[in-house]
Amino acid sequence: MPGRRRLPRARPRDLGVDARAIGRFLDAVEQDGPELHSLMVLREGTVVAEGWWDPYRPDELHDMFSVTKAFAATAFGLARDEGLLDLDDLVLDHLGDLAPAQPDERLRRMRLRHLLTMTSGHPEGVHAGLFELADWDRGAMALPVANEPGTSFAYSSACTYLLGLAVQRATGERMLDYLRPRLLEPLGMTGLTWDTSPSGHDNGGFGLRATTEDLACLGQLYLDAGRWDGAQVLPEEWVHEALAQQVPSHIDGVDWAQGYGFGFWRCRHGAVRADGAFGQFSVLLPDQRGVVAITSGTADLQGVLDLVWEHLLPAFGPPDGAPPAGVRVPAVSSPSAGEREPAVSSPSADEMLAARLGALRLAPPQAGPRAPERVPDLSTAVLELDEPAAGVAQVRVTQDADGVVTALELRTRAGTRSLAVGHGTWAAGTLPWVDGEEHPVALAGAWTADGVHETHVRWVRTPSCLVLRTTVPTGAGATGDDGVRVEPGFTVRFHGPAELPTVTGRAVPAG
Repeated sequence: MPGRRRLPRARPRDLGVDARAIGRFLDAVEQDGPELHSLMVLREGTVVAEGWWDPYRPDELHDMFSVTKAFAATAFGLARDEGLLDLDDLVLDHLGDLAPAQPDERLRRMRLRHLLTMTSGHPEGVHAGLFELADWDRGAMALPVANEPGTSFAYSSACTYLLGLAVQRATGERMLDYLRPRLLEPLGMTGLTWDTSPSGHDNGGFGLRATTEDLACLGQLYLDAGRWDGAQVLPEEWVHEALAQQVPSHIDGVDWAQGYGFGFWRCRHGAVRADGAFGQFSVLLPDQRGVVAITSGTADLQGVLDLVWEHLLPAFGPPDGAPPAGVRVPAVSSPSAGEREPAVSSPSADEMLAARLGALRLAPPQAGPRAPERVPDLSTAVLELDEPAAGVAQVRVTQDADGVVTALELRTRAGTRSLAVGHGTWAAGTLPWVDGEEHPVALAGAWTADGVHETHVRWVRTPSCLVLRTTVPTGAGATGDDGVRVEPGFTVRFHGPAELPTVTGRAVPAG
């Protein structure tokens, strides 16, 4: 079952971590900070703080996006240790049958090392349309190689897709299956899912879903030079190479300009991280012997890291000057001890933090000032859309005696689906996601103004929240010629635009 607890737990003060500093991190998040879904703070392999913003939960998988690249790189490191492939292998030696009939000379010189370090020679953004093709394998091999491999950094999921493809060919297994006995089972990672390509291969660039504790365990394994419960799970040499700067990087954002390793980014303050779109992080703090795991739903990734450096880093106190045994991560820049607040905590501070972490939640839509008589009575009406939206042609609304919307019935050609809607809380349900599969969702809504209802739909395995702002006629009846207008949009969205076209319709008497 996903979310199984396997790391030891302790109070912050037991390991010299300042609970007050973690509280200030939460203050900053709540004060117009980025939307976080979970937080886990470790020191010396022990969890000292953890929390999930309701409706997100510890036992629920979450999209990892480009954190997937660290898992794909790890699979490569294990396969390399088994002698199945090598950094200096030519890409064409593993994937030559997928290449164009007359490969470009630069493609002929491309090596697996270049895929690991994002120095394949592909230009920036070249992968944008790759994952819309029917054949990702040949599509990736046909991408233009504009620069000599090894000479320029261009972050691209095409690189790790090809890397993963080479790993799967060399091992004869999906990466998920290959990693299961070598990495996932030793670390207690169960229930992970990994999206596959049309050819059935795990996508090395993104598509992995895991829990927050899985993120933390990956970080701790690398922080401990590949050792877990006394066993050497990863080759120590591989860990050193993966975490060290292999190439300079130049993406906008100060923590994206500190260098890149093998699936991991270098950071300020001597830190290293695996990260993914919309704020999925496993941050290694060698000087502090700590790990910070975060899942989020924000486009401001740098903002999340800034808060980590400002508040969580000082929680560990001054660095002890030596990383754990075996971890050789060159420092980038570390604040002096004088810039940090000593890690001081107390029983009351620890207890207050634990209570606060246990009560975290993302606020549902809040009811706004309105006259009760201006809340539309939709109990005898159906909202009929002019054009079906996501297959929905009609919506039946259930309201309580105060006009609060408590449920929605979505009517499609395939049938009807009922969903509870929370008011001041989150109600659980399921809805299809972009992969066509049913995924858990959490819904909440409120009348925010006269005739305006806002509904939030959160697919809790993703960072995405669909916001539906619906304006309906008010007055004597629920039906009329004024029409209904639904303004939909996602807070963040990886597949497709966040802003969606306005949907129109009308309230008609229920037949």
